[in-house]
Amino acid sequence: MRLRLRTGALLALALLFVQSSVASAQPGLPGQNGDPETGPPPSVSTTGSYLDRIERISDREAMLYVYSAAMQKVIPLEVITPADNSVARPTLYLLNGAGGGEDSATWRERTDLFGFFMDKNVNVVTPIGGAYTYYTDWINEDPDLGIVKWETFLTRELPPIVDTALGATGRNAIAGLSMSATSVLALAIAAPEVYDAVGSYSGCARTSDRLGEFYVRTVLAGPGDVDNMWGPSGSPAWREYDPYLNAEGLRGTVVYVSSATGLPGPYDTFDNDFVQGSPARYANLLVVGGLLEAATYQCTVDFARRLDELNIPAHINLRPAGTHSWAYWEEDLRVSWPILSEAIGLG
Repeated sequence: MRLRLRTGALLALALLFVQSSVASAQPGLPGQNGDPETGPPPSVSTTGSYLDRIERISDREAMLYVYSAAMQKVIPLEVITPADNSVARPTLYLLNGAGGGEDSATWRERTDLFGFFMDKNVNVVTPIGGAYTYYTDWINEDPDLGIVKWETFLTRELPPIVDTALGATGRNAIAGLSMSATSVLALAIAAPEVYDAVGSYSGCARTSDRLGEFYVRTVLAGPGDVDNMWGPSGSPAWREYDPYLNAEGLRGTVVYVSSATGLPGPYDTFDNDFVQGSPARYANLLVVGGLLEAATYQCTVDFARRLDELNIPAHINLRPAGTHSWAYWEEDLRVSWPILSEAIGLG
């Protein structure tokens, strides 16, 4: 295999070591193609999950609400529909980071997501929820987070419902950043029959080694007890969900993985949209954003080497500079889109 590498200097990390079937529904959302605004009867999956309702926002945007039988609650999903919905189109599942889309650090708020997909013939589906969960199945119910079964939702419950509701082709890609950059790799490994391609931007593709577990516990320093996710340190589930150890499961999946060194890059300016001239924000961007990205860079270098050893083709983008921040993830989405779109039949 020939990995496509954009070379860059390694930053020292010593200080961090402390189903999917083709839908039979008419393509397009309710309100398109002459369908009523109220939408079709709720579609029920074999898991007991179902489409609760659809709320139209515009001719290209909607909110879908899907009941998850596994989590026993309704999950909202932001949806962008294709430029041309006259025929069935594939779907990109796009996950937010640690905030799960419940805060302002989201694809919708921090990037030109709608503008970019304005002329694209794909359904874009972004779940709202999953903050501090790693979008995985937790082994125990958590007092703060409740029942957490995101892997079940994203691999078994949701895709067939989306295919029916949107009249999609059943061809899917999944992409995520930071926390969810680890998640999307694990999800693609868990359900290769669902996801044809995966885009992982600035994530740590390890969970069970010293650096990987440190990164996971650092990211999840919020609500919820991390031990309820995969058990105490050393428990088998930490290895079962480790993309590095289970990378063989990506054979046959189109893979794009990226990270930067954490050194200040072209978007790390004093007047960018996040900093806006604030010295405190600028320091946060360079120090916290730099250290987080340095950690994901080492993870990505290791993961690229692992894929190479397994002779699994991958698109690896290692930037010589850049922090853990939105401008780089927006660039990643644009750079990876031709790769992901070809994999799901948009060629």
